[in-house]
Amino acid sequence: MTGGASARTSFARRVSTMLYSRPRTRLGLLLSAPLAWLVLIYVASLAALLVTALWTVDDYTGAIKMEWTFDNIVHVVTGSLYQTVTLRTVGVALLVTVVDLIIALPIAFFMAKVASSRIQRLMVIAVLMPLWASYLVKAYAWRSVLSHDGILAWLLRPLGLDTPGYSLTGVVLTMGYIWLPYVILPLYAGLERVPNSLLEAASDLGAKSFTTFRTVVLPMLTPAIIAGSIFSFSLTLGDYITVNIVGGASQMLGNLVYTNVGTANNLPMAAAIALIPIVIMFGYIAAVRKTGALENL
Repeated sequence: MTGGASARTSFARRVSTMLYSRPRTRLGLLLSAPLAWLVLIYVASLAALLVTALWTVDDYTGAIKMEWTFDNIVHVVTGSLYQTVTLRTVGVALLVTVVDLIIALPIAFFMAKVASSRIQRLMVIAVLMPLWASYLVKAYAWRSVLSHDGILAWLLRPLGLDTPGYSLTGVVLTMGYIWLPYVILPLYAGLERVPNSLLEAASDLGAKSFTTFRTVVLPMLTPAIIAGSIFSFSLTLGDYITVNIVGGASQMLGNLVYTNVGTANNLPMAAAIALIPIVIMFGYIAAVRKTGALENL
């Protein structure tokens, strides 16, 4: 027993010494499990999605036929309905991202550079609190707000205005609210990395606030802005629940996927439609990567 325990201790010591002297091997072993899980779940799922998009559905029985064809993808790319819905989806996603960035920037700047430590902690909690609530609760709360008998109509009618109701505008407002914390937090983290000494130096040299923000803060904040935009843009791109709740008759790509899976029972067509937001996000990330902004995240 003593000899066996001594041999195991000696082996463990040799392995520990080897790993200590080879940091790359140590890092590879640490990352092997999560990378294997990522490849198995994410990459394999994307591959299965692409393969499913190349199948067809029997018109009479509704059964999936594993016959290779590009008809679904060609139909999605050339069909006027899918082109219109794609443009609408991208437009809504861009608008939600811009609205969230405009709202999040002053909030994050106040949290990182103006507020005291106590106020800063309280604001971080306030930003995180909506994440504790259910997604559906927040969406249905906005359905109540946007209704013609809701609080928004009550506030706007004395001014001669009315609620946008259940429309794409309602979708933008609801999604902008739901994804706002995901934009504030990266901007807050990015602004915390901006040294106060740079802001003080710019002020001492006579730079105005906007000039300081444009020439000093914005270049250093670009990776955080990109990170926040990826969250809001990608989450909006694939959403369909909010559109069903507050979008009225409007449809986005997620709704078409849901309809083909649940109602039409056409899984290959749903997979072909689902490839559109995936391609858009890959294109966006590739374009951002060329700028070098992702290297500083």
